[in-house]
Amino acid sequence: MRSIRTSSTVGRGGRARRRISPVPAAVALASVLALTTTACESGDAAAGGEASASASASDDGKLKIPADLRDRLREHGIDVDKWKDGAWKNWDRDDWLREANEYINPIIEGLWNPDRMRDAEEPDQGVDDSDLSGDQGVTDPTPEPVDAQAVPPSYHANVPTAGKVFFDSPEGSAVCSATVVKDPAHPGKSNLVWTAGHCVHAGKKGGWYRNIAFVPSYNDDGKPVAELENATREDVAPYGVWWGDWAQTSDQWIEQGGSTGGDGAPYDFAVIHVTPEKGSGGKSLEETVGSALPVDFDAPAVPKAKSVTAIGYPAAPPYDGQKLFRCQDQPGRLSLTASDPTMYRIGCTMTGGASGGGWVASGSDGKPALVSNTSIGPVKSGWLAGPRLGDVAEGVYDSVSKKFAGR
Repeated sequence: MRSIRTSSTVGRGGRARRRISPVPAAVALASVLALTTTACESGDAAAGGEASASASASDDGKLKIPADLRDRLREHGIDVDKWKDGAWKNWDRDDWLREANEYINPIIEGLWNPDRMRDAEEPDQGVDDSDLSGDQGVTDPTPEPVDAQAVPPSYHANVPTAGKVFFDSPEGSAVCSATVVKDPAHPGKSNLVWTAGHCVHAGKKGGWYRNIAFVPSYNDDGKPVAELENATREDVAPYGVWWGDWAQTSDQWIEQGGSTGGDGAPYDFAVIHVTPEKGSGGKSLEETVGSALPVDFDAPAVPKAKSVTAIGYPAAPPYDGQKLFRCQDQPGRLSLTASDPTMYRIGCTMTGGASGGGWVASGSDGKPALVSNTSIGPVKSGWLAGPRLGDVAEGVYDSVSKKFAGR
């Protein structure tokens, strides 16, 4: 999650940092939001935006990139043939692809080895003061911290849809949490993953992150760090490494998303379409892990759910990012600006690394469904906030599903 550095809370119009303590609903939340925990910021293609050519892989893992995409990339000085040989490490501003139709994520076989996965962390985003006084006056009291509980191994047996998203940023390799979700265009055979927008795109001051890959049931046996130092790839990725051949988030995240002030947080969600690094025997991601969650887009402004469970791999102390945890609490509202939708907020001690992890509750049909994802939280932990999934989120989801409907 993008962490929020918090200290004190003041009245409307004040300028201070949020402290984890009860705040009356009528009191504005003025705080410093720093993306310093889970992963870095990200964004993606706009809902319903352009989704033309994209990189994809055949069953043998060979890269296949349409000619028109190659031409557009060359305009930025990017030679796809050199990308896998290390050219992706060039983060020059002019070469940092930003627009939806410039997304590229060629498979680099073996790049995400156990050591690289274990060492991935969030970039240092820094901290700046920000006034969040226009909060609509509807923020509910700060929830009491809820201690995160370790998910018992095997993770696949208990939470088969959970996993990690790995990616590279200018600051180095980074990590988020994510969830396998259903694909209406491919019932029972989904290749869709839900995460936070800041886990795929840097928002208003950057572009697409690179080498984006999803690992379901990471460290499925819950091994401690010491044992993982000699782990094989199969130990940490028993269900394979799945590369994002397309990703999409909201226009709002791309245009507004930032490391301070909670900019873009109410629209901080993304959908990734994945393909296996190595052949999966023709099986989809959903078939491989055996499950996928539906997404509930009928999110009310005032949370009606009595209980929401947030799931993720927290990485900042006291956690080490290698084990899966979850928190269960009744959600309240968090308002950042008068013009943006309210967010959901729960008490939870998970820290950075949990960003993008799914929030699960009973959907409109009474069955478990994804209702949000972790976006922001205080640096010292205590609570998490996630976006309400409404029309914009549904547009992103439908766009990615329809893009691959005939494939």
